[in-house]
Amino acid sequence: MAEKRKIIAQNRKAHFNYSVEESIECGIALEGTEVKSVKAGNVSFADSFATVENNEVWVQNFHIAEYAFSSVFNHSPDRKKKLLLHREEIKRLQRKVDEKGYTLIPLDFYLKDGRVKMTLGVCKGKKLFDKRADIRERDVNREIARELKNRQQD
Repeated sequence: MAEKRKIIAQNRKAHFNYSVEESIECGIALEGTEVKSVKAGNVSFADSFATVENNEVWVQNFHIAEYAFSSVFNHSPDRKKKLLLHREEIKRLQRKVDEKGYTLIPLDFYLKDGRVKMTLGVCKGKKLFDKRADIRERDVNREIARELKNRQQD
């Protein structure tokens, strides 16, 4: 049976600011109104990152807006969210993050079989010249595609 995967939000800046070494799928421990708000797409995670504390992985600076149709018992939008991973995966991530320059960055959020999941990337920050090379490569690819399109029309 094919698994359903509906993307809620993507971190487009992550691939520009970081080089992604590996990625891992993990679940998120959410409260009731948070799930409804995430499914509505009310998330912001531009500056979010994950840390390993006491053999648990927590994502910080991940803002889930309050659910508009809930009562007074709403969630706190900026609380730390716990990520659900296996113990071996957490140990492996801890060893990676302890190396100099590596950090854990959320890449995208999606629904998989009705559950909210996150792709967490083990990333290393790019230098300015790396970003310039990416921009140059993107421009060259755009020019090549434009030329191919013009040749096909002629």
